[in-house]
Amino acid sequence: MSSPLSILLPSCNRTFVVPVSDSCPLLTNSNTNPNSCCFQACLFNSIMRIPKSPVHFCLSLFSPPDFHFSRPFLPRIPFHLAKRHAFHAAGSNPLHDSYTMDKGLGAGIGDIISHFQNSSCSDGVQEPCIWASPGGARKIDIGKQIFCNRSLNMKNIVAVGFDMDYTLAQYKPETFESLAYDGTVRKLVYDLGYPEELLEWSFDWKYMVRGLVLDKKRGNILKMDRHKYVKVAYHGFREMSKEEKVEAYGNTLIRDAFDEPDYALIDTLFSLAEAYLFAQLVDFMDNNPGKVSKSTDYVRMYKDVRAAVDLCHRDGTLKQMVAKDPKTYINEDRSIVPMLKMLRESGRSTFLVTNSLWDYTTIVMNFLCGSHTLDGGITCNSDWLLYFDVVITGSAKPGFFHEDNRANLFQVEPESGMLLNTDNGTPMPQVGDISPGLLLKEKNGTCRIFQGGSVGHLHKLLSIESSSQVLYVGDHIYGDILRSKKVLGWRTMLVVPELEREVELLWELRDLRKKLHLLRNERDLIEDQIHHLKWSLKSEGIDVDEQRKMCTRMDDLECQRDKARLSHQEAQRECHQKFHKVWGQLMKTGYQNSRFAHQVERFACLYTSQVSNLSLYSPDKYYRPSEDFMPHEFDIIPL
Repeated sequence: MSSPLSILLPSCNRTFVVPVSDSCPLLTNSNTNPNSCCFQACLFNSIMRIPKSPVHFCLSLFSPPDFHFSRPFLPRIPFHLAKRHAFHAAGSNPLHDSYTMDKGLGAGIGDIISHFQNSSCSDGVQEPCIWASPGGARKIDIGKQIFCNRSLNMKNIVAVGFDMDYTLAQYKPETFESLAYDGTVRKLVYDLGYPEELLEWSFDWKYMVRGLVLDKKRGNILKMDRHKYVKVAYHGFREMSKEEKVEAYGNTLIRDAFDEPDYALIDTLFSLAEAYLFAQLVDFMDNNPGKVSKSTDYVRMYKDVRAAVDLCHRDGTLKQMVAKDPKTYINEDRSIVPMLKMLRESGRSTFLVTNSLWDYTTIVMNFLCGSHTLDGGITCNSDWLLYFDVVITGSAKPGFFHEDNRANLFQVEPESGMLLNTDNGTPMPQVGDISPGLLLKEKNGTCRIFQGGSVGHLHKLLSIESSSQVLYVGDHIYGDILRSKKVLGWRTMLVVPELEREVELLWELRDLRKKLHLLRNERDLIEDQIHHLKWSLKSEGIDVDEQRKMCTRMDDLECQRDKARLSHQEAQRECHQKFHKVWGQLMKTGYQNSRFAHQVERFACLYTSQVSNLSLYSPDKYYRPSEDFMPHEFDIIPL
């Protein structure tokens, strides 16, 4: 049963009320025993024979008719309007409709009913509460909502695809990133000749965030807004002053593009450990010049870090550790299988495209989708393949998304990992004694497994007639989203795990954000008065007494301005540090969308905190964005 206490939270393109409920228990089993599964045996028995050839971000509110509360500040609507109306529903016309806070917002009455009915979820962990469950059209927590940048009608989607790493498989940063960090440090010391004292270093997995840019030449870590202006900058772990930022990035005749090769973009969670290590090395070299070779500069250090990371991946160190004990490194999500089942039962094809090879892919996917035993363990088999039509491993994204890619497509034999030749996906007679059971399509209609190939092969395998019929879900702006959207025209959904905490904090800090807006307006008003007085003092015909009064008034206004400016700066820093003590809000830099948010808005049709959030919505849902607002519209939109 739901608790009588409810918490009201906002949503972005839709509005929901979120109850505090004990009816949907945590969908994990803390007693799961990783040793009960033969993960290790699977890893080493699967031998791969490799062939030689190859935001805008906004808040809106919903209030039920029987609940009233004060209106918070909304960053995309002017404050005086925000007090009097909410964001309009997707598809509605705000120039003709007006809403008060005692009205619910939505695409339509039927849509509201489908999402806001009270429901009771199963009390057992084996039956996660999803949209297709009896009474499953429940209220959706803001942290698990799907936000829309571009209209997407799921009825037009015939195939839904997924990346694996950090999309279906959400790695635990406190264990997996630490493992990657430790492995990289060892490679730097033992393979690349760095001082052994690096082995004593530790990793703070909470320090770095996505969306940062590394300046390889200067040893700086930058956070920029959507216009590529540097707003937060650190040299190693030392915060740079405003003057230093202007000197490095503001006094140029030609704007810097902040792209490769001089800069490195931290746009994937895999890159956080190497960014942190780069900052440590910058400080180490600055403070210990004699311990680093004179020929080593910041650029060289970054190249060495990248080389060490590549060595860790190439020798299989990381993946072997994960394969031995997946539960330690991967979050278990019991909603993934019901989500995949619901998509397939709605008549859609599902596919997996991952850069990982088959031996690792099958272990991770078996952990996520495999059968659970009574003692909480996981049986080691290939049952997870029942939830996909096509699996492509070793895809080499983003090159996979280029239609002119001529990479060969090989069939994978799941038991041995053997690669078999195909003719663009069609079975070919094999030389030698090949088991008759190695068919492209198993008799029971299970998944087809491949390695390599290109998007052209995938379209043929799934009988895709138009690229807009495909929805692809991934976590990497460049590797998954940008290429598939910009090159192919696929519809895209970006998984942003950090989003869940961010939107909840936005709600909690609504009063502080309101204070920021008021202080900003007060400062601007005082500055306008000062400018007017200064201009008036230049006028002829003003007597001495009047000039004295005006000067006294101007001195008072300047004191008020300084006080308002200081209060605003302190409140802004407080808000900044609530999200992250160093980098602030992920989707904002000051009052502007961050560079990362700008990329999300440009390339992701949808974005959400985790892939299984798809299970909370109808597979035929029409996702609609909120209306865009430009500054000239703020003061003229009628109520």
